[in-house]
Amino acid sequence: MRNPALAFRPEPGAIPDAPGCYQFIDGAGRVVYVGKAKSLRQRLASYFGVWHGIAPRTRAMLEAARSVEWIVVDSEVEALHLEYTLIQRHKPRYNVRYVDDKSYPYLVLTTSEAIPRAIVKRGKVAKDDRRFGPYAHAYAIRETLDLLLRVFPVRTCRNGVYDRAQRLGRPCLLHHIDRCAAPCTGVVSEDEHRDLVESLAAFLDGETGPVLAQLEAEMRADAADLNFESAARRRDQLQAAQRALEKQQVVTEKPEDLDAIAVYEDELEAAVQVFFVRRGRLVGRKGWTVDKVEPLSTPELLTSFLLQLYAERSDEVPPQIVVPVEPDDAEALSVLLAEQRRATRAGSRGAPIRRVRFTVPQRGDKKAFLETVEENAREAFQRARMKRATDFDARSRALKELGDALALDEAPLRIECFDISHLGGTEVVASMVVFEDGLPKKSEYRRFKLSQDKNDDFAAMHEVIGRRFRRLVEAKGEPILDEEGTPRKFAYPPNLVIVDGGRGQLNAALAAVEDLPIDEVAFAGLAKRFEELHVPDRARPVVLPRGSEALFLVQRIRDEAHRFAITYQRGRRTKLVATSELDAIPGIGPGRRKALLTRFGSVAAITRASVEDLTAVPGISRTLAAQIHDHLHAGRPEDAPTAQEPT
Repeated sequence: MRNPALAFRPEPGAIPDAPGCYQFIDGAGRVVYVGKAKSLRQRLASYFGVWHGIAPRTRAMLEAARSVEWIVVDSEVEALHLEYTLIQRHKPRYNVRYVDDKSYPYLVLTTSEAIPRAIVKRGKVAKDDRRFGPYAHAYAIRETLDLLLRVFPVRTCRNGVYDRAQRLGRPCLLHHIDRCAAPCTGVVSEDEHRDLVESLAAFLDGETGPVLAQLEAEMRADAADLNFESAARRRDQLQAAQRALEKQQVVTEKPEDLDAIAVYEDELEAAVQVFFVRRGRLVGRKGWTVDKVEPLSTPELLTSFLLQLYAERSDEVPPQIVVPVEPDDAEALSVLLAEQRRATRAGSRGAPIRRVRFTVPQRGDKKAFLETVEENAREAFQRARMKRATDFDARSRALKELGDALALDEAPLRIECFDISHLGGTEVVASMVVFEDGLPKKSEYRRFKLSQDKNDDFAAMHEVIGRRFRRLVEAKGEPILDEEGTPRKFAYPPNLVIVDGGRGQLNAALAAVEDLPIDEVAFAGLAKRFEELHVPDRARPVVLPRGSEALFLVQRIRDEAHRFAITYQRGRRTKLVATSELDAIPGIGPGRRKALLTRFGSVAAITRASVEDLTAVPGISRTLAAQIHDHLHAGRPEDAPTAQEPT
């Protein structure tokens, strides 16, 4: 078979013999693959060779592509960085993507707040917050935190609890059991509390010696002064700190910082485990899984993974990384990570760049430790394979069954579902959810505020479908990405559109696109009562078998569209009620309304507040506070809407 890439092969002399990145692009303008090369000319030539000599997954990419573009840079380091940036921007289908094998909890110190607190949190944190971990289990963090609060009694309460204690001038139970220093009531000042937070951060970073020595010295001093009660408290704190240290496994005899990374893989999948070691102690671990949609060797896989890992942990690049084999482009990668490490360390700017060292241990403690990490990667691989095999097979069956039932030419890899929500014809909104390969793609969800508020689902569906597909037609011929590299909204066509409703909603949707050139898109209406699919040109609806994967997928898509629409509708309704309630009070403009809602959180909370509480809000005088209080307690206006359940 002839290589399809030959149809758009550029002249060999036109490709520069220089480092850079290249992008394969499909017929709709979407980037399907991004790669880097020391020599663009030599690397691209490999895609235009003999067809049978190309890996199967690379063949699939070339069959999808319609053109190739490239960007020339000055060095391999720049090419490495640019490749990662382009992959994150375009999310190409044929580049590997690393997925957390579960959501890992962190111990976070919210140092971005005026009064920081210690919390257990998953996911992203604020820019200036300090995080420690990740930990394998949330209970492990909570046990450690409970021990450390006996030594460093920092705040752990929510903002609402803190504000209430501050208003009442009375600390909560945590202060009385010596788990909080009570900055809310001034028992300690803000500066003293922040010092406690910094001490806790230093302890978690591994600077444990000074803390233990200070506690022991204070205990002995109190005992010498016959202050036995204080000495007993210091003893308990010292024991708590020691027990917290015991929960951190000692990995190296030296107090060194390193990350140990292991990979377990086959031709199609891989599992990666990382153990984080600080000051010689294991402080956290995390795992990823990946589908190898491009043929990568282990060194190449490690390079792409390291870029992903330290983009997420930009402030935690260690000086040493222990790996099973040296990564591809190790020299360029070392320089890139070293620059990132220096850029995120205060006071180190201008210092000479010391490359991050990659260590491949052959014997000793680090070799044994890496074997432990590899065993964890192997176990994670086996668990992921069992789960993913089931999930992938089920999704594939669902898409095939749905395509066959609706007589589509191919399985609907991209499905869009639309739903309408309103309250008795007011605040009419619509949702659009997107599923690709049987999974939700939330970055492409869209919501609509419709132009007319009336109880007419057919007219609403006609409007939202018309708006969506007119945008698609307008985007034809334009690149998927705009000038800033952001994906254009509504620029990618679906294979199947499902509208929530029966024949009437389907006919309204078809009428909206009647004059638009979108013949390749299939439509179906999902009736709620019997969960039948109404399709054009069929008098009888399609009934999917009970218990089939196709029916489960359709129900899941419909429920997600319904949830997304109702969430938007309720949000608009709540905002409308809150705004109208406060705007009806003379003297309350946008600034004061915002100050009140920021302080109390809701109109209901404002209603419960006393005149004195209202006066504490900046910009609210006592006269105005009394006016607000009287207005909100006089009852709602007669024409105020009553609570209803959105449809």
